[in-house]
Amino acid sequence: MLSLGASGAYLGFTKHQTLNGLMGVLTFYLVATAWLTARRRDGKAVNFDWVALMVPLAVGAVLVTYGLEAANSQTGAKEGYPAPAYFAFGLVALLFGTGDVRMLVRGGLSSTQRIARHLGRMCFAMFIASGSFFLGPSNRPLRLLMTLGFGGQVLPALIRPPVLVLLTLLPLLLMILWVVRVRSSNGPKKVLITR
Repeated sequence: MLSLGASGAYLGFTKHQTLNGLMGVLTFYLVATAWLTARRRDGKAVNFDWVALMVPLAVGAVLVTYGLEAANSQTGAKEGYPAPAYFAFGLVALLFGTGDVRMLVRGGLSSTQRIARHLGRMCFAMFIASGSFFLGPSNRPLRLLMTLGFGGQVLPALIRPPVLVLLTLLPLLLMILWVVRVRSSNGPKKVLITR
């Protein structure tokens, strides 16, 4: 996932698609911070967390700025993307930044918060990746099926859009399910062994 985010950012910026480039940066940030959250068993905040906080704040600020430029343009778009796309992903980046600020102010995370943070970040990064794959302009899944010899028989034209949207939204739905489930529990259950 780290290489996916990095390559997405690289390709987005080299093709002058700022939204795709910044989403690659955000994906890389989400996976890296989720990985570090899972690795740190004590849940304490470290100096790296202060540096990492700058990533979602910068991405969010740039995307909101681009959204304002798109909204004020004659076409209502910038680089082919409408203003709501910039605003939506800018808001998401700023919300992840807000979560970082809350963690830093508290000085760390409890075990339940740590698991929820890891799940939320990994699932949202997967949502970004699946959206790029399934709903991207090149229709990659259908080309992949045709390459494998399935042609149009696997997904008839009528059900292709709903299936692709469902596959895109699945990581987001699973994220909501598991974060709510983890947050609603009282944390990891300790097993009491008696002899």
